[in-house]
Amino acid sequence: MLNRGQAAVALSLPTLPANRGLSLISGIRARHVAVLVSLLAFPWFATPFFTFQIGAQSLALGLIALSLTFLGGYGGMVSLAQMTVAGIAGYGVAIFGAAASADTAISLGWPWWLGVLVAIAIATACAAFIGWLSVRTEGIYTIMITLAVGVAFYYLCLQNYSVFNGFQGFQRVHAPSVLGVNLRDPLPFYYLALFWSLAGYFFVKYLLRAPFGIALQGIRDNPRRMNSLGFNVTAHRVAAYAVAGVIAAVGGVLLVWYNGLIGPGSVGTSWLINILIIAVLGGMRHPIGPFLGAVVFVLLQTFAIDLIDRERFNLVIGGVFLVIVLFSPDGLLGWWAGIKSKVSTPRGGVR
Repeated sequence: MLNRGQAAVALSLPTLPANRGLSLISGIRARHVAVLVSLLAFPWFATPFFTFQIGAQSLALGLIALSLTFLGGYGGMVSLAQMTVAGIAGYGVAIFGAAASADTAISLGWPWWLGVLVAIAIATACAAFIGWLSVRTEGIYTIMITLAVGVAFYYLCLQNYSVFNGFQGFQRVHAPSVLGVNLRDPLPFYYLALFWSLAGYFFVKYLLRAPFGIALQGIRDNPRRMNSLGFNVTAHRVAAYAVAGVIAAVGGVLLVWYNGLIGPGSVGTSWLINILIIAVLGGMRHPIGPFLGAVVFVLLQTFAIDLIDRERFNLVIGGVFLVIVLFSPDGLLGWWAGIKSKVSTPRGGVR
């Protein structure tokens, strides 16, 4: 039986499909298949440098930015602590697994799969705690709380030597070999990153059509109304932080395996901001946006130094960020939607 609040929200929110799995499948178009085939075939046409340095890195960063897109675009909560959550998972892999550092006794040497699972679990719990601290605030206050958490974790890693090994961090945190396949190699690592990126993308797409996702979007638009209808706004928001934490944690594991190391610089303020830039560059209205933003960011990061000094990279990425935000608040996806709309509109202006 539906109570009055549930009945009202059922009328006010979009209708849920009878079978969300079939709905996702029916939404697949030819362009989606073409993109998937291109991603799968990319390593066979690209050099190992582009496969690993551009492709794999973009997928790992895009997965972390996807967690921010889920929170900000669909939950209305802009968190600057997503790289912190990813860093917690990365540090967990180094501490619970095997890593070479100035004090190798810090690493516990657990089996890689157990270390990864524990690291993701701890990062998810920390994400939920960050959410619990920040969800009672809105706007600039949420941003400042999550930024404060990120800065505090950076200084903890920098100054603590017994657990985080201080400013040196952990070196040679390599991806494992599974069934004779060395995941450190560019081709296997690219497909590993692609698999988890696709898993994160489709998980978010599915969740947004689920009752939880529909309720979260309702809370984003009008939290007071949703609360009056009987929804626990705080619980939904904290749960959203936990879900985003899982996505960011998986991205953090991939990123530490990509870099082969982790230190305080990996979770510094610059990277907290970079994840926000990546999400906004691509667009926060669709789960594909953060991956597009990551590609642009990585390309600029890799090739901008050929034109300017390395120290000027922040100036370049800042300029690109300003141009896109000023001319397309919805990022690259908004730009594409505008071009597509103009092309599809007949000359007379009537579609």
